[in-house]
Amino acid sequence: MDGILNIRKEKGFTSHDVVAIVRKILQTKKVGHTGTLDPDAEGVLPICVGKATKLSDIIMQGKKQYLAVVRLGIATTTEDASGDVLEEKEVVFDENNIENTVKQFVGEIKQIPPMYSAIKVNGKMNWQEKEKKLNEKQEL
Repeated sequence: MDGILNIRKEKGFTSHDVVAIVRKILQTKKVGHTGTLDPDAEGVLPICVGKATKLSDIIMQGKKQYLAVVRLGIATTTEDASGDVLEEKEVVFDENNIENTVKQFVGEIKQIPPMYSAIKVNGKMNWQEKEKKLNEKQEL
């Protein structure tokens, strides 16, 4: 089978989990995703199968849109909603301040991934390296 499947990724699954499920269902190894969605993310994840895997780089360079629900005023251990809350602050809503802040995220931006992201550093998942270092500190 060759083609692109638009799969709705539900919360709790990694992009790699979805690829593994598609591989198993279609009984083929040539399957790839077109961008990593963190386990907390939900949305459409295009999955390339067979000869269509050659298109994944082109798809990843295309435009993307995100819709987010945010909770302001908290800091967590993982820099996202799944972590333990470290700090809470009162948030004062100032419409001009919010508009100016949001404008900084429009267009092409250089994004710094959170420390517990799925990005690879030195060939290993960044979050795995953070967990390893945290465990090493706890053993001392």
